[in-house]
Amino acid sequence: MIKKFSVLSIILALVLALTACASGSSSGSGNGTTTKKTLRVVNDATYAPFEYLDKGKMTGFDVDVMQALAKAAGYKYNLVNVGWDPVFAELKSKTADMSISAISITSDREKTYDFSVPYFLSTNKILVPKDSAVKSAADLKGKTVAVQTGTTGQIAVEKILGKNSPKIKKFKTISLAIMEMLNHGADAVVADNTVIEQYARLNPGKNLKVIDDKKAFVPEFYGLMYPKDSKLKPVFDKAINKIYSDGTYTKIYEKWFKSTPDLATLKAQQK
Repeated sequence: MIKKFSVLSIILALVLALTACASGSSSGSGNGTTTKKTLRVVNDATYAPFEYLDKGKMTGFDVDVMQALAKAAGYKYNLVNVGWDPVFAELKSKTADMSISAISITSDREKTYDFSVPYFLSTNKILVPKDSAVKSAADLKGKTVAVQTGTTGQIAVEKILGKNSPKIKKFKTISLAIMEMLNHGADAVVADNTVIEQYARLNPGKNLKVIDDKKAFVPEFYGLMYPKDSKLKPVFDKAINKIYSDGTYTKIYEKWFKSTPDLATLKAQQK
């Protein structure tokens, strides 16, 4: 009887030890916590001041925001410059976890992707030479307009000139669209206000002006974009609100745009 009890005790002890080992290995750490994956975050680093390469290093407003959000959410990540169209392809095929790349939230895009709550307020504006007669979006009729393909700037111009208008020149990057205008291949460029405003400000010798037309161009909101049904959305929605409330977002915004963000309007868009 004593021998049988001892053997049973040994067997039970071994079972408990194996169970404990299995539990520890599945957690990914020795303290029983789950190890978070390193996120693959994709962007198009050709869109200053949001994301661009400076001497080979990626920088910009979105780059700083992503760093702050990952810290607030407790995630490690790799930010990868893949180009504009591949951003959408990777999220659709779920080879990337998310994107932060000055992406406007639209009802059409929401059919295929999930978005975070808005983290940036933007609107399209018109970039033209200073001696241009263009004063509003209506004046673009009959003009040749350069845009970045697949952007809300393209959609806005199509509403003015027609979807298949030969007067719309589409380019892979906004830099190429601007170069087309500077080389007299287009009369104007339509793009997000912060992008063309910064270009005009940093290149005073180009003699450019920016035209605002609030009746033609409605406000837009950027969001983090995910594959459909992503579990990351609620996590990073919470992180966005955290950097709103603790002042981190305002510091980043003021660093890049030298002005104060409209947090009230951004928060009012949350669903």
